[in-house]
Amino acid sequence: MSITASMVSELRKKTGAGMMDCKKALTETGGNMEEAVDFLRKKGLSAAAKKSGRVAAEGMVVAVAEGTVGALVEVNAETDFVAKNDAFKSFAAGVGQVVLGADVADVESLKAVAYPETGRNVGEELTHQIATIGENMDIRRFARVDAGKGAVVDYIHGAGKIGVLVELQTESTDVKVVELGKQIAMHVAAAAPQYLKRDDVPADVVEKEKEIMRVKAIDSGKPENIVEKIITGQINKYFGEVCLIEQAFVIDPDQKVGKVVEALAKELGTEIVLNSYVRYQLGEGIEKKEDDFAAEVAAMSK
Repeated sequence: MSITASMVSELRKKTGAGMMDCKKALTETGGNMEEAVDFLRKKGLSAAAKKSGRVAAEGMVVAVAEGTVGALVEVNAETDFVAKNDAFKSFAAGVGQVVLGADVADVESLKAVAYPETGRNVGEELTHQIATIGENMDIRRFARVDAGKGAVVDYIHGAGKIGVLVELQTESTDVKVVELGKQIAMHVAAAAPQYLKRDDVPADVVEKEKEIMRVKAIDSGKPENIVEKIITGQINKYFGEVCLIEQAFVIDPDQKVGKVVEALAKELGTEIVLNSYVRYQLGEGIEKKEDDFAAEVAAMSK
């Protein structure tokens, strides 16, 4: 019997197993859908679908860079225990390498790319790992930075809790460029800037901050004629807190990050532009389930 794409798709929806696994199951069972489901269950490959509803907020961030290209990936699991599993870490690292070499737009496109040395694509390998490890897992997000020239530098903090990429655009190949990139990446991990430079801060955000400053100044009894001067000073302080280029450098707090870049450019006699950065913190924005252990025990005793 000929196995059609629609049959494979239907079995994938029923089981959550990978495309190649579904095709094999249908081939082995002569196209019988129910027998194919049983085939996958016996292989432990349909278990992934049952786990897909669980919250995956643990895991790790992987950062990798080679020359002018860098990749940052967040792969999630349900528990910190699994996140420390060698198989999970190997899978996350593999996804990082795939992102490094594949310029794709989103996670769904990434899942269609071949995963190294398995005969499966990334999505199928994810399903395979879920079935093998026994927890829900998810490739949550990724970023790929291609500087074209200069350097992209990666940094991981806290065994994958925070990952950073920093892009420095320059014609220089001096090792000091990469060294500075690493220091800035460490700074980004620690200081968590919200924007690269003040021009990147949305106008409505700036106006909201100014309004808050204005109200506070007036409520504190400051004369109307100096309120705007106060706001000017405070908004500059705000930019210094949220914009990477204007933040005090964590390695040398007497210097702004932008000034440190300028100093190296002057030393090397070339232009260096801190062009972009990406910072991922594991699980940020994911609503984690708070387990009530006492309630679970009580429920089990009924």
